[in-house]
Amino acid sequence: MEEIDRKILTLLAADGRMSFTDLGKATGLSTSAVHQRVKRLEARGLIKGYGATIDHEQVGLPLTAFVSVTPIDPSEPDDYPRRLSDIAEIESCWSVAGEESYILKVRVPTPAVLEDLLARIRAIANVSTRTTIVLSTPYENRPVTG
Repeated sequence: MEEIDRKILTLLAADGRMSFTDLGKATGLSTSAVHQRVKRLEARGLIKGYGATIDHEQVGLPLTAFVSVTPIDPSEPDDYPRRLSDIAEIESCWSVAGEESYILKVRVPTPAVLEDLLARIRAIANVSTRTTIVLSTPYENRPVTG
């Protein structure tokens, strides 16, 4: 990957709404050249999409937790992401190496709702869980710079 494309990716990761004009100023390219490069990066799958950063506390989801999922019966098919995909409170699902099979990032309004969610996850996927509650988030989703 060219260094200029890497710079465009870094700038867009920090501000996905940055205009082609501002990207051009920051990279020394013309607006049309930046536009072409961004379209190429999108077509190649290096840019998968654009999104908004939500203040979860203000939308009523102040409690974030990481739920580690371990199969109760390891001989069952490893289809836990599919089984859990309809649970709206699950924001992210990562397959991991180690004792657990998956780690889920969940957001809920209260501890009671988290408790109910954990029961649903266990029942739907036939797994055991280990939960870590987030106390604060000094930073999250930092753009990769290198």
